[in-house]
Amino acid sequence: QVQLEESGGGLVQAGGSLSLSCAASVNINRIYVMGWYRQAPGKQRELVAVITSGGTTNYADSVKGRFTISRDNAKNTVYLQMNSLKPEDTAVFYCNAGVGLRVYWGQGTQVTVSS
Repeated sequence: QVQLEESGGGLVQAGGSLSLSCAASVNINRIYVMGWYRQAPGKQRELVAVITSGGTTNYADSVKGRFTISRDNAKNTVYLQMNSLKPEDTAVFYCNAGVGLRVYWGQGTQVTVSS
C-alpha cells in the first residue's frame, strides 16, 4: 500500500508561481513512474507531467516550458514547480504513482489562478 500526500496548492494571480509537493509513504526508489495529473471542473482528469526513477520526464504540451517535475528519492517526495500560471491552470492537482500493476492517487490539492 502506498499513500501519497500532496501539499502546496493555493490561490495565485496569473503569471505567478506555485510549488506542489507529493510525499510518499514508501521508498520511492521502488516506484518507476510518478506523476502529476489535474482535473478542472467539468473536465476529465489529465496528465500534467511524469518522471521515471531514472529522471526521464514528460509533459503535457499545455505546460511545457512553464512547469518542472522533479523527485527527491532521499525525501520520498516528488515536486511540481509551476511558473507563469494561467487561469486555465485552475484545477485540483493529484499525485500519482505506479507500483507494479497498481496505481495510487493522492487526495488532491486545489490550485486556483485568478486573472
